[in-house]
Amino acid sequence: MSEDKDTIGRVKWLAQQLKEKEAIINGISDALMLLDAMTYKILEVNQAFLNSYESIREEVLGKKCYEITHHLSIPCHHVNSHCPCPLEDSLATGSSSYVEHVHQGHDRKTLYFEITTYPLQDVSGQVKKIIHLSRDITHRKHLENEVKKSEEKYRTIFNSIPNPVFVLDVKNMEILDCNHSVTAIYGFSIEELMMTSFLNLFEEGERERYALELRTNNILNQARQINKEGQTIFVNIYVSPSEYLGREVLLVTTNDITERLMVEQQLIEASKMTTLGEMATGVAHELNQPLSVIKTASSFLIKKANKKEKIKEEILKTLAEEINSHVDRASKVITHMREFGRKSEVSKERVQVNDVLNRALEIFSQQLRLREIEVIKELEQDLPFILADSNRLEQVFINLLINARDAIEEKWRQADHKGGAKKIFLKTSSKDGMIMIEVKDTGKGIPHTILDKIFEPFFTTKEAGEGTGLGLSISYSIVQDYHGTIKAETQENEGSNFIIRFPVPDEA
Repeated sequence: MSEDKDTIGRVKWLAQQLKEKEAIINGISDALMLLDAMTYKILEVNQAFLNSYESIREEVLGKKCYEITHHLSIPCHHVNSHCPCPLEDSLATGSSSYVEHVHQGHDRKTLYFEITTYPLQDVSGQVKKIIHLSRDITHRKHLENEVKKSEEKYRTIFNSIPNPVFVLDVKNMEILDCNHSVTAIYGFSIEELMMTSFLNLFEEGERERYALELRTNNILNQARQINKEGQTIFVNIYVSPSEYLGREVLLVTTNDITERLMVEQQLIEASKMTTLGEMATGVAHELNQPLSVIKTASSFLIKKANKKEKIKEEILKTLAEEINSHVDRASKVITHMREFGRKSEVSKERVQVNDVLNRALEIFSQQLRLREIEVIKELEQDLPFILADSNRLEQVFINLLINARDAIEEKWRQADHKGGAKKIFLKTSSKDGMIMIEVKDTGKGIPHTILDKIFEPFFTTKEAGEGTGLGLSISYSIVQDYHGTIKAETQENEGSNFIIRFPVPDEA
């Protein structure tokens, strides 16, 4: 009786074990087959397998795996030698094997599976059975293909961008990626630039400064770089923080403006020649005064020498001092004209705005005096420096003085305005990290209908032959180059006020 109870207990225990085993097998989400290692016959399957192949257990058990999974009468690797069989591999090695299978489903859609086999050995070490796990990865593969297509699409777009684009490591400025356009602008191949420092494209003495600016600014205007041949090029740089392969990067786009700057320089030089021609009368008068003094003194000395008369020492000293003083004055005018006429540089230096404004007025003052135009200065002392080129900045101020002069002259040519005040006001000030320069006149003013066009190239309100229409557009371009702004406030028949603002650099 007790033996019967033990037997019943063992049967129940075995039944429980089988039930738990079945629950575990059916709980596996991958399709599972238990195969006979020699015949490839299916000994057991789980519910996931039946669901995947839309079969019932009775139709599957005892069939060979390739008959059910591939509808073949012979092993699949015999049909396609390029299709590796993980079962064969597990039998040969005695270890697990993995492979990806691709085949057409009933609806002719391409299906992808991950196949993993696990050999089961008996006590003698022979492989008797094999566990075959199949995981449907079709959805994942489609996603991977879509990602691949997307990457190829954006890589095509990336390489089609006409401007050079760099992906830089934010810490060391190493070039992680760049597009094909870098070769056209810099001369380097992509392979030559990859994993090198972007800072190598700058002059050695400026690399530390540009490294800081790249990390702190979104736009770097007129940056000076070097191409493969060692030639200097000028670029505008646009910086955007981003992420690349899990790393913090800077997405850097450069725009080669070398040719544009050359054209601007030519226009500036042409404008200077026009300005020098305008100032010829005033300069001639400015030089005529010291020459007249020198001529009078030399005539006096010649007259005394011809008469063999002695000249008192104090008179001789006075004459010598006057001659020396007026030679210096003439020399100063010539030097200033020569400096103004020299070719401007694109580089930046520390500039004191008041000094440049005074020099512009000095070279142009005789022109204004001849026209009885009074200049009233209100210049704030000890202004901070700005970063600019003094020669180019002087060109801006002279352009504004010429415009102010012409506006006053045009107004006073009208009979009903004669007798009024002819004045130009020059004012400088600083506030909230900005330097402000104002050039105000009592001229005819600018009609509001054209106020938004005055900075356009070749736009002019002057009579034919009296203006090129380049003065204000060149001034606008120069001011922008130094991160400044320029605008005009005007009232018809009352005058105009041109206001320029420049930022004060941190190191000022």
